[in-house]
Amino acid sequence: MEKGKHLYYVVLVVLAIVFPIVFNVPFVQHVAIMVFMYGMLAESWNVIGGYSGLFSFGQAAFFGIGAYTSTLLYMQLGLTPWIGMIAGGLVAIAAGIAIGYPCSKLKGHYFAIATIAFAWIINILFTNWSFVGAATGLSPELAPADSWYAFQFRSSKLPYYYIGLFLMLLTVYVVNKVIKSKTGFYLRALGENEEVAASLGVNIAKYRLISISIASFFTAVAGSFYAQYVLYIDPPSVLAHFLSVEIVLIAMFGGSGTIWGPIWGALILVPLSQYARAIWGGMGSGLDIMVYGFVIMVFSIFRPRGVVSFFIRK
Repeated sequence: MEKGKHLYYVVLVVLAIVFPIVFNVPFVQHVAIMVFMYGMLAESWNVIGGYSGLFSFGQAAFFGIGAYTSTLLYMQLGLTPWIGMIAGGLVAIAAGIAIGYPCSKLKGHYFAIATIAFAWIINILFTNWSFVGAATGLSPELAPADSWYAFQFRSSKLPYYYIGLFLMLLTVYVVNKVIKSKTGFYLRALGENEEVAASLGVNIAKYRLISISIASFFTAVAGSFYAQYVLYIDPPSVLAHFLSVEIVLIAMFGGSGTIWGPIWGALILVPLSQYARAIWGGMGSGLDIMVYGFVIMVFSIFRPRGVVSFFIRK
């Protein structure tokens, strides 16, 4: 049974590898890249919201921190965004601990409100901070040609596609390893019942910070990837509150508290959003958003445990 399961995953990865070769249309590849990025973001949030029971609606703050850190290090010091990506993740961990420690005793909607407030503070700070471009944003100098050092590829989207695929699979791998470890057992205990977990000797504050750190790091890495993909960032594009909400929606839609649920959510909702926006977005009627919202609403009613409930029993 386990062998067949592994074979199934190998086949899916192989299909993902050959996909851009068969479907070499730039827009199709762009949609796939967005699926990988949002899959990574939803999987990161899953550590906090799906397993630890902490509903964070401020993940955009860490996404923006990653995007700005790698971009600034490249623009100011000429440091390759590959290193900037790791640096952004570490800065996001520090920011996550800074907000997580004072809020270590908050529960439910109080914790959610605190994360929203934190994201808004970061948004306002960056919008008014001239060093990071303020409301104008940042745009790194373009490399003369495709460059792995500069993390810039303009002749083809294929490098971004495979990097995005690798980062998403890496996130899934790490989260899966963590959840199956002793730490993961404690995180699930927090999600089930904090009082019971505490009575059994689980250090609530410690494992809250661990879950926040893991989620913050990979969310920031996704932000760094996005900054290099679009080569322009500003507060509305990387610090918007809707991004935080979208991350939660994708994870919940696919099935939070499961490893592959957030990936399924991204696989369905991101193409739906991208194609609806491309077809109806220019009409100014909001039809693309209504279609997106209607699908989420229908699934929430009939499949409250997410798309993954079609395949597994939780």
